[in-house]
Amino acid sequence: MERSFHYYGTYCAALLAGYSVEESQDLCYSAFLVDKFSRTFLERIGGPDSAATTQLPVEMASARIDPIGLADITRIWASFHFLPYDLNAQVNKGGRKYRNKYRLICGPNGDLVVDTVSLAKGKGLQAAGLAMHVLADTWAHRYFAGTPSLVINNTNRFFVELLPSEDGSFIERPVKFRHNPAVPDDLDKGLYTNTVYQPSENTVMNLGHGRCGHLPDYSFARYRYVPAWSDYEEVLKDNPAEYYQAFCQMVYAMRCLRGESGPFQVDTYDTATVAPYEHTIRGILEKRQHAEGAIEDWRAFGEQLSGHAVEYFDLDAYVQEYLDAPEDAKDETYLGKFALAALAQKGMVVNRVWSTGNPLAGRSIDYDKDGFAGIEDFLPLVGYLRGGGSRD
Repeated sequence: MERSFHYYGTYCAALLAGYSVEESQDLCYSAFLVDKFSRTFLERIGGPDSAATTQLPVEMASARIDPIGLADITRIWASFHFLPYDLNAQVNKGGRKYRNKYRLICGPNGDLVVDTVSLAKGKGLQAAGLAMHVLADTWAHRYFAGTPSLVINNTNRFFVELLPSEDGSFIERPVKFRHNPAVPDDLDKGLYTNTVYQPSENTVMNLGHGRCGHLPDYSFARYRYVPAWSDYEEVLKDNPAEYYQAFCQMVYAMRCLRGESGPFQVDTYDTATVAPYEHTIRGILEKRQHAEGAIEDWRAFGEQLSGHAVEYFDLDAYVQEYLDAPEDAKDETYLGKFALAALAQKGMVVNRVWSTGNPLAGRSIDYDKDGFAGIEDFLPLVGYLRGGGSRD
């Protein structure tokens, strides 16, 4: 998903879930910060590099693809952007390596979504925002895995976009891909940028949805294609419908985090709260436009809901607070709390993957149960997991 949904869409959902304007602003900041909290940024502010929630293109270009490097990539992308749907999925083909990768395919309403929302409860707005990013991406990134894999993430030449016509039907148009990231997608001509085909199974070119470009991140996109894992059976992706479900699920999830709807459960959506705004939200999601236009539409909706201007995202908004804080107080800053939430989420996901016998995300222990394991970055995490978080 793009900034328009992760930042402004989350802001609107938070307001509808009952958060104040100030809380909603902090919460949506964290939701989008997941896409910016890279090792490069953490090195600049002196933060714990293990808390990285994304990798910049320049970092990916130099990433190792040996088992250690691949585990590092998988820990980040599977934990925050491609949350696995079923770690115990029955796979009737391929060997163990294939099955391990197949079980990392992302999708909504899996057990790990419950774990993600539950982990964030009582841990503050930073953890709530991070969880909403993860939840939303399970809808946008379904059918792809957060680990480099040609046999899972590749697509073939059969790739068509479904364009709505005036009579309510859809017209199919073949999608054309090119490989120049410096050129914006041409939405009118159906010309999109994707990663270059590489026959190597583990190249970063085959990470996530790189082989179908930004189509999963466009809320207006509807398309049919054949994933590498599906035995030549096509899948249909209806982003406007699924993004609306994601929005309604976020409202429900945040009400759970506020203690208003009981424990979070899958396949549950707060459609009643969202219903008065359904026409506006679906209109934004359906509108065929680049990110800049969607940002302004979501921003206008947020201002309509709150009666206040929505601040633009500023990556450096909380940097000085973190830099000025003494070493023993950095965990109490905004970025410090976000880092702890990121470490908790990553540790939880890796632990769940490892516990099924799948080594692709690396080895983990249950920090909440077993305590400090000799890694400095996780020392404050122990107290955080045991109730040291706060609502703000």
